[in-house]
Amino acid sequence: MSFNKVTIIGYLGRDPELRYTPQGTAVCSFSIATTEKRKDKSGEMQDSTTWFKVTMWNKQAEIASKYLSKGSQLYVEGKLRTEDWIDKEGKTRTSLEVTGTEMQFIGTKGESNMSSSSSSDMDNEPIATNSASTGDDEIPF
Repeated sequence: MSFNKVTIIGYLGRDPELRYTPQGTAVCSFSIATTEKRKDKSGEMQDSTTWFKVTMWNKQAEIASKYLSKGSQLYVEGKLRTEDWIDKEGKTRTSLEVTGTEMQFIGTKGESNMSSSSSSDMDNEPIATNSASTGDDEIPF
């Protein structure tokens, strides 16, 4: 048996991008940054940031697009994979990509930038989702 599951708690580095497949399936993409502090060789504290590209599908994609924005804090679970690509200088780079299967908003309604919806709209929307779905360059906060 094998198992691929990642849990991330971080901040969105850009606004989510919602699009639809030709079959009408919603797909939402965004980036999440996690930052940890650790000591460098000289003993000084340094921030180490890891970026993840996240893709959510179906109803989760629509919810993410509606309520999330750059700077929102989010809990995401999903499947992790790496993607190699060539940058402008011809160097091979690797990005961490997550196909999200679950998400939960963190913080209060006022802490997230949810200007596109009213409070009464949000009270009727589920903010935690749990369903198996098919299948950045900015500084975090």
